[in-house]
Amino acid sequence: MDFSQFNGAEQAHMSKVIEKKQMQDFMRLYSGLVEKCFNACAQDFTSKALTTNETTCVQNCTDKFLKHSERVGARFAEHNAEQMQGAGQ
Repeated sequence: MDFSQFNGAEQAHMSKVIEKKQMQDFMRLYSGLVEKCFNACAQDFTSKALTTNETTCVQNCTDKFLKHSERVGARFAEHNAEQMQGAGQ
């Protein structure tokens, strides 16, 4: 984003607002991942240690979630680039 039209204090404020929003988005994403994988994988509450099946499930769940997020991010970047090219023509 271009904040060059703002003075230094306004630029600093906007940077802090964006940083806070990014942290909130990350925490929402992380919380969603934890909740989804816990609900899908936690089966045995008789021990505080994960079973082998639970460990495998959590690993697969997180891998799938991260790959999905990466793919969505790539598609978003492609779409954004197309939009920028369309606006420039």
